[in-house]
Amino acid sequence: MLAGGICYSTPMRILVMSDSHGNFPTALQACDLADGFNALVHLGDGAEDAAILAHAVDVTVMHLAGNCDQGSSSPRELLWECEGKKLLMLHGDAYGVKSGLALLERRAREAGADAVLFGHTHRPLVAMLSGMLVVNPGTLMRSALKKSFAIVEISSAGISARLHDIA
Repeated sequence: MLAGGICYSTPMRILVMSDSHGNFPTALQACDLADGFNALVHLGDGAEDAAILAHAVDVTVMHLAGNCDQGSSSPRELLWECEGKKLLMLHGDAYGVKSGLALLERRAREAGADAVLFGHTHRPLVAMLSGMLVVNPGTLMRSALKKSFAIVEISSAGISARLHDIA
C-alpha cells in the first residue's frame, strides 16, 4: 500500500517507535523527549498504545500491525512517499528479522525504498544496507533493560536517523 499526501515542509521529523506492548506511559514520554516532530510512526506490537497516542499528540499517527496486534485493522506494511523519499514501514516478523536482514533488504529493494523502518527484534539499529537507511527504534516495553525510539529526518539533503534512549 502506498500512502501519500501527508508530507510537510522540509525538514520533516518523524518519531518512530515500536514494540511498546501496552507501555503507553513510556510512549508518551518518548513524545515529550522527541522535542518536536511532524508525524509519529508506531511499527507494531502496541495497537492500543498507538490509539492513545493518536488522541494525545497533534500530528498524524501511523500504526502498523505487529505479530502481537491480533484483530488490528492496521496494515502490516506501508510504503510512504514523502519529500521525494520512499519509506517502507513494517513490523518485521514476516521477513524473519530476528534471523537476519536479507529478506527485509530484498523486500525494500523491490519496493524501491530509500529507507526501511522495522521493529520486532527489540534491538535498536541505524545502519546503511545496500545504500538504503535501515532503522529499528528498539522497544518501549516495560521489562526491557534498554528502552529507545528513533527520530528520522527527511530534507532536501537526504534522509537520516538517530536513536534516543529513555532512562
